[in-house]
Amino acid sequence: MPVNHQTDPAKRARLRWRGRRGLLENDLILTRFLDAHEESLTDDEVDAFSRLMELADNDLMGLLLARKELDGELDLPHVHALLERLRRA
Repeated sequence: MPVNHQTDPAKRARLRWRGRRGLLENDLILTRFLDAHEESLTDDEVDAFSRLMELADNDLMGLLLARKELDGELDLPHVHALLERLRRA
């Protein structure tokens, strides 16, 4: 059976570490989201979260506050879906 996010404590810890950001606003939003939803995230949602964590803090903040929209390599259905959940967090 493949090891996924839910069954691998190291992957879950890494996800939370990646959610730590330099901008306090990003950090607060992401921490609140992970506190509420981390245990129920699907592997697609973990992938989307990881993709978003590759962004610079200001770009991520623009997306979280709906000042920007996804484009390029991030313009994927599962990333859009997670971004909407993050915006509601």
